[in-house]
Amino acid sequence: MKKVKIVAGCVMTFALVLVAALSISSVANAMVEEDLKEAHHCSFVIPTDFVPGEEKDLFLNRNYPMESSMIAYNVLYNGNDIVLTNREKEEHPESIAEAVVDNTEKLTKDKYLEIMSESYNKAYGEDVGLSVTSFENVEIDGFPGYKIVSEYQKSGEEKIHQIVVIVLSKYRTFTITYQRAEDDDCEALFEKSIATIHVK
Repeated sequence: MKKVKIVAGCVMTFALVLVAALSISSVANAMVEEDLKEAHHCSFVIPTDFVPGEEKDLFLNRNYPMESSMIAYNVLYNGNDIVLTNREKEEHPESIAEAVVDNTEKLTKDKYLEIMSESYNKAYGEDVGLSVTSFENVEIDGFPGYKIVSEYQKSGEEKIHQIVVIVLSKYRTFTITYQRAEDDDCEALFEKSIATIHVK
């Protein structure tokens, strides 16, 4: 197993998280938005073992590249609280949800697995065997969301473990992704960080 391969994939993984988060956000925000409260920001404590990476909102283990664990954060806007011109929509497609969403549909374990499997298999060029080991509905400061635990493994590399926390609000979806390789000893740090998540 080559740790360096996993480390080299950190930025790609972060990009995948962003792409998948947009799709997930579109489904997750299909909850009746009138029932969701407005939120202006999400905060959480980054463990001292992690430092900012080159990508915005990406935090890498301070022992990188020996340790490949990472934390990624993003916030997606559904666009319902702002009016964008067609040009602005083209320039900032990540700021608006998909145009057509079934308002009766909610994010499910199967839907999440479908979205993430497609993204990761396409990016890695093989079936990485993504499996969802836990899918929980959670509530943080009165805002609904999900805590999803999954794992996958690319050929010749260590197994990757992920915890994704998604928090929904009227206009914003907050996604925090915690990722570690099989031999990275930071699961307890991740859980402590998750316990500090707050939305206002």
